[in-house]
Amino acid sequence: MALRFVLRIFNFYKEGFRNLTLGKTLWKIILIKLFIILVVLKIFVFDVNFNALFKDDASKSEFVIKNLTLGEDND
Repeated sequence: MALRFVLRIFNFYKEGFRNLTLGKTLWKIILIKLFIILVVLKIFVFDVNFNALFKDDASKSEFVIKNLTLGEDND
């Protein structure tokens, strides 16, 4: 019963997207924008890692232990 319901929903969307003309172009634009937001900005804007923040292994491990044991109350 539930499987038939899921298949009906899937077929509904499959037939709807098959007949789109302008919608396909809009979906391409949406996917390109998502690619830019998620990949390009992640690489160039949000490039922070442990090597940039800490220079030695002792300070890295201290940071991790402090954040794991204290949670949000760390100062």
